[in-house]
Amino acid sequence: MAVSPQDNSSAPVLGDRGAELRALLSWRRILSRSRAVLRSALVTFVVLTATLWLMPGVASSDIVDTLGLVLLVAGVGAVLRPLLLVGIVALGGWGAMLLGLIAQIAVIVVALEIDPANRISGLPSLVLAAILAVVFAAILDWMLDSGTDDTFVKEAKRLMRGVRRRTAGGSLLTLRRPRPGTEPGLLMIQLDGLSEPVLRWAVRAGNLPTLGHWLRSGSHTMRGWHTGLPSTTPGSQAGILHGASRQVPGFRWYEKDTGRLMVSNRPRDAALIERRFSDGRGLLCDGGVSIGNAFSGDAAVNLLTVSHAALPGRSARGWAAFMASPYGFTRALVLGVGEVFTELHQARLQRRRNLLPRVSRSGAFLALRPASMLLRDVNISLVAEQMARGAPSIYCDLVDYDEVAHHAGPARPESMRQLESLDRMLGVLERLAPEAARRYHIVVLSDHGQSQGATFRQRYGETLDELVERVSGEAAPMVVSSGNLSLLYLTEYGHRATRAEIDRAHPRLIPGLAAHPGVGLVVVRDDDGPVAFGTSGLHRLRDDTVEGVDPLLPYGPHARADLLRHQESAHVGDLVLISCVDPVTEEVAAFEELVGSHGGLGGWQTDAMLVHPARWPIARPELNGADAVHHQLVEWLEMLGLRSIEPPVLDLEPRLSRMRDG
Repeated sequence: MAVSPQDNSSAPVLGDRGAELRALLSWRRILSRSRAVLRSALVTFVVLTATLWLMPGVASSDIVDTLGLVLLVAGVGAVLRPLLLVGIVALGGWGAMLLGLIAQIAVIVVALEIDPANRISGLPSLVLAAILAVVFAAILDWMLDSGTDDTFVKEAKRLMRGVRRRTAGGSLLTLRRPRPGTEPGLLMIQLDGLSEPVLRWAVRAGNLPTLGHWLRSGSHTMRGWHTGLPSTTPGSQAGILHGASRQVPGFRWYEKDTGRLMVSNRPRDAALIERRFSDGRGLLCDGGVSIGNAFSGDAAVNLLTVSHAALPGRSARGWAAFMASPYGFTRALVLGVGEVFTELHQARLQRRRNLLPRVSRSGAFLALRPASMLLRDVNISLVAEQMARGAPSIYCDLVDYDEVAHHAGPARPESMRQLESLDRMLGVLERLAPEAARRYHIVVLSDHGQSQGATFRQRYGETLDELVERVSGEAAPMVVSSGNLSLLYLTEYGHRATRAEIDRAHPRLIPGLAAHPGVGLVVVRDDDGPVAFGTSGLHRLRDDTVEGVDPLLPYGPHARADLLRHQESAHVGDLVLISCVDPVTEEVAAFEELVGSHGGLGGWQTDAMLVHPARWPIARPELNGADAVHHQLVEWLEMLGLRSIEPPVLDLEPRLSRMRDG
């Protein structure tokens, strides 16, 4: 749908131009600009003073010399930054990241090089001084903002106004600000891994001012939805974005027909998976935008989407503007280093307090924390740009909470801190809404929750792979785990093996796994349908008959339906294992080394959430499964007039052939 009409008359009436000029020259605007200039000068002065003081062998100089250097930095920045921004836009992708960082350093280097006082000489010393200055500036700006996002919002608004003027074909030097859009748009923000109980608790505690205000004011309402199995991001997004969750049996799985291990966050694999179920009518067809997702939802624009593996290119000005701004990439990079030290301190506290359960938080996770923070800021900049362009629908995944909760625990203070930062981002988007080309309605949802618990290896002294090898004898099955869900494949069979075939090949495998205290369910296909084995009984899923103690009882009322549906998934394992779950604490034993996990059943991992405008109709009293959420979102898009009702005429035979071939 087109961007809402704007007043782009080439000859506005004199009264309008006069009113705009008076607004531009009002004392509030003048005071605001004066304060911004004064702050910038003060920050530059303090930063340069500290930098020169720290540099070895630099002679001291008086305040007048340093003030002159401040003016030089301002002048060089005014000349160089626009030129560097052009280069960043032209490069796109990784080049934008590199040149964006270089841009901040280059301004300081040039200013120091032409400084009449000639206090620093030699390129290595100039670069070192510039790096110190950039770091100090980022920290000082953050301190002056009291840790808020005010500067980030101002930069984003400036970006949005420029994008809207370009989109409307107007002059960038016009005094007129674009008017707020009037046509509706839908902005869908996914808070990855956030369960409905954790969100409800955080709102009640008053820790989420933005979401809390929406819910308390009555503008929005919150409901839970059941993810089913698998409770993973790729499985849920295949459903939410395409209505095709049955094509994804886990986070990773093995395909017997090709002999290939599929990993859904690997771009090549994600692209292949999406081709299998995409029919051109995904959630984001009709001009939508996908940002930071596993799959595209058939969006017209894909930014940082795994199945379309590429960084934003030259057309994504939000990417370039973020990289070029001193309040963008450089600031996020510097503060990200602070996140590493914060992580080291928090992990040390867990060890000193002997807080259990816990896992190692070193290695790659140290890089994940600053990377997720950087990705969050980039994503918000890209969302802001697309709001300014007037995209009818936008779906963006923010992963900060999920990454930290995996290693710290879903309700631990570190994870709550990340959730609070995501709530601030929702507040940022709310503040940016007046600059958008549409009147965006905001829907916030999650793709799954997380369940806490000591890992399988921590509890029993061996990994699941080692257990399977021990009880199966020779030629152990392939073990492919996703949280506390594991798919076992007997690779000697080219088809999905039955219980009888497994018992002949590995007579101790099913009994040995079912008897282990860390394995809650072993699901296998029998002659009369799938059967779930536990330590003291079994449950025939098709006819709902139980022998002994029902092994499904600890997993809640949806367990039978979840397992039956999962058995229909493409490439599901010959055996499906779910770890044990504590009936009191609802803790699970993840087969991966994660204290907060998801993928299977048990605890809060299947309890996702949906926050939406309170007056919007809900077609289904209970949202069960990601496909149901997809259909609900589609109905809201249709209600807003953002989706064509009649599907396009497509040649579906290639898609049907791919589905038949698995």
